[in-house]
Amino acid sequence: MSWFESLVLGLVQGLTEFLPVSSSAHLRLTAAFSGWKDPGAAFTAITQIGTEAAVLIYFRKDIGRIISSWFRSLFDKTMRHNHDAQMGWLVIVGSIPIGVLGVTLKDQIEGPFRDLRVTATMLVVVGVVIGIADRMAARDETGGRHRAPKQRKSLENLSVKDGLIFGLCQACALIPGVSRSGATISGGLFMGYRREAAARYSFLLAIPAVLASGAFEVKDSLSEGHVAWGPTLFATVIAFVSGYAVIAWFMKWISNKSFMPFVWYRVALGIVIIALVSAGVLSPHAAESG
Repeated sequence: MSWFESLVLGLVQGLTEFLPVSSSAHLRLTAAFSGWKDPGAAFTAITQIGTEAAVLIYFRKDIGRIISSWFRSLFDKTMRHNHDAQMGWLVIVGSIPIGVLGVTLKDQIEGPFRDLRVTATMLVVVGVVIGIADRMAARDETGGRHRAPKQRKSLENLSVKDGLIFGLCQACALIPGVSRSGATISGGLFMGYRREAAARYSFLLAIPAVLASGAFEVKDSLSEGHVAWGPTLFATVIAFVSGYAVIAWFMKWISNKSFMPFVWYRVALGIVIIALVSAGVLSPHAAESG
């Protein structure tokens, strides 16, 4: 991997990680359209550490409160009803599905799931799902001629059951084209949560999963020596800077804007990819990373 490739791919990772368009799909597609080798699942997992560092800094006050309250609740029973302490447990609970499936499906994640036909299909299908969830949320928020707006849930209403459902939605993002934020936020919208509440929990929920995945890939890469460390670390820094800018914008934008521009983009991109693969312009299979 060249330094120019790492610059471009780092920007792509940072710009798409928090948007409901699938960063892993865009990394895969950027390489395919540019004629580069697939950066691979290891590159994706390691550069995501950069974007999660952006989450840690942006939500540092929330994270500090949650960690502090959670630790105190281990020894002080009166703290167990504290919302921040409960949120700590709910992040742990919600991380279980992706942890289990990430280990179980590791070979598929690094192989068959990276087929462009799978990616394109997921872009279209999940795009439609996000669109339905968005319209449902908009209907509740605005009401209609014959009904009043419906109050949607905040994170204070988050339960263990809902946390697990959020976690299962997040686990779907192991397949390129799904989108971690798209799957979890739309899952939250279907369960009746406000947009900003679903987004906030989605970003907090991603922290342990992404950091664990990145650490796992770093360990494997150190022992196997198949990662170009200079360009990969450079891409991780670029992903951090661009990711922080995107998350700051997205959290302000999401509270009163529709997801439909992302839905139409996903569907159009998926159709274009299917057409190009069918015409033989793009190979559905990834070239070996290097």
